[in-house]
Amino acid sequence: METPAIAAIILAAGSSSRFGRPKQSVVLAGETLLERAARIAAEAGLAPVIVVLKPELDFGYALQQLGCLVVLNDRAAEGIASSIRYGIRTAKLVKTTGVILMTCDQVTLTPAHLRSLIADPNRPTGSGYAGKTGIPAYFPASSFDALDKLQGDTGARDLLTTAHSVPAEALTLDIDTEADLHRARTLIEPAAPKPRKLVKPPQALTPTKQMK
Repeated sequence: METPAIAAIILAAGSSSRFGRPKQSVVLAGETLLERAARIAAEAGLAPVIVVLKPELDFGYALQQLGCLVVLNDRAAEGIASSIRYGIRTAKLVKTTGVILMTCDQVTLTPAHLRSLIADPNRPTGSGYAGKTGIPAYFPASSFDALDKLQGDTGARDLLTTAHSVPAEALTLDIDTEADLHRARTLIEPAAPKPRKLVKPPQALTPTKQMK
């Protein structure tokens, strides 16, 4: 299933304060969490795959080799909303008709679930788990202006209160602690196939004043 007009925005500029080290570079089943998220987004047919990083995280080159658009967020300390704004402004530049916001630490995420979020491309749709609707979440272009106005560290939570929800209880497992990582490795690594490397032309995007 190809959906070239719908982008993935991987929000990966966080400090991993609870984990104690950059979880973006943690290896699970032969690939980093960031590479895993980018692969799953691409396998879902999302394009481009936009990855928002803070400048000091040195993952840009590897992600470009996977065909990702890498955007550096020099305002990451303001909270996750700043990464959403950078991602949305990039999506506008490349003229996508919708985006899926996602992170790299929900390791049970599948391409099938991402595709289910865009069953109705005109409807904001989130993932249902732990009694709430959260990310990964799909937003059509009609939501871009609201996303571009977000502030602080609450993300798109308020925009999902009335959104359609696709059940995905497995997404309650995310990597916030070493115990979470141990659980993920126990669950995923014994049966994991060797990761398939994506082959796409490298792309890069340097932040501009307009994106700030």
